[in-house]
Amino acid sequence: MDEFALIRRHFSGLTPAGAPGVRLGIGDDAAILAPPPSHELLMTSDTLVAGRHFPLQTAAADIGWKALAVNLSDLAAMGAQPLWCLLALTLPASDDGWLAGFTEGFAALARAHGIALVGGDTTRGALSITVTAVGSAPAGTALRRSGARVGDVVCVTGTLGDAALGLRRLAPAAPSACAQTVHDIAALRARLDRPTPRVAAGLALRGLASAAIDLSDGLAGDLGHLLAASGVGAVIDADLLPMSTAFAQQAEDGQRLALQAAGGDDYELCVCVPPAHLAEAQTAVAASGCRLTVIGCIDDLPDLRWQRAGQMIAGPQHGYRHFESAAAHG
Repeated sequence: MDEFALIRRHFSGLTPAGAPGVRLGIGDDAAILAPPPSHELLMTSDTLVAGRHFPLQTAAADIGWKALAVNLSDLAAMGAQPLWCLLALTLPASDDGWLAGFTEGFAALARAHGIALVGGDTTRGALSITVTAVGSAPAGTALRRSGARVGDVVCVTGTLGDAALGLRRLAPAAPSACAQTVHDIAALRARLDRPTPRVAAGLALRGLASAAIDLSDGLAGDLGHLLAASGVGAVIDADLLPMSTAFAQQAEDGQRLALQAAGGDDYELCVCVPPAHLAEAQTAVAASGCRLTVIGCIDDLPDLRWQRAGQMIAGPQHGYRHFESAAAHG
């Protein structure tokens, strides 16, 4: 199958008829798009490489889902409404079954968020996927990393550490494992393979949060980027980091902080909220389907600091670093 037949068979259906703002989609040299009136466009791009950003044995449908999810998470962190995306796909060979699975996962998430695939490219080589996503927000309303102020509370959506622990538990549960352990490991692996981009939460936080960032490389590293952009520091209480039931059951006490603060692949949002807006922000995020948990506060001392039971402790200062680790990671 040549490149053009591959695109027609697997991807032409991902530009829905009547998709908002799409004047011309897949099939020409470039897409023609019309942004919503009085809105700014926000663009982001992420590449996933086999063996680094996802384990080699990952199902094709899960790879398709995750390739789009990591970009939607970036848009969510800025309070943007997803609109369109481009897909550049490098494949070792034209594998019809793999492509069908990939498209299934990609399409499921695209439909859930109303985002249209409007173009891209395919080529032959080692497996990697690059998605560029475009969203919009009313002019001047997008959330940024640079808006945190002294006195803000630091919050996160959802739970932390599940995907990192799921990566450590790639092997199937032992035959002797109890049903609860099997269930827990499956839940952790699902968080690794099919993260939930918090688009609805990001939209709900527009106008309430002062700063935001998505947690792709770990809380410590990503929050550190936000603090640097805002010129502030923070104290985070390790005991307040939210965890899922599966994580609480399967993670050893001594590894929890490292997994939750530096493990990465959470794709939750870390946001700073003025105290006067906290109750409204928590209610708005709850309406979107997840929790917003306070984990610390912004202050005027430098850097990120950790405490537990009221005492300062040593804690992670950075998350995943792409040029230092060979482990599969997002």
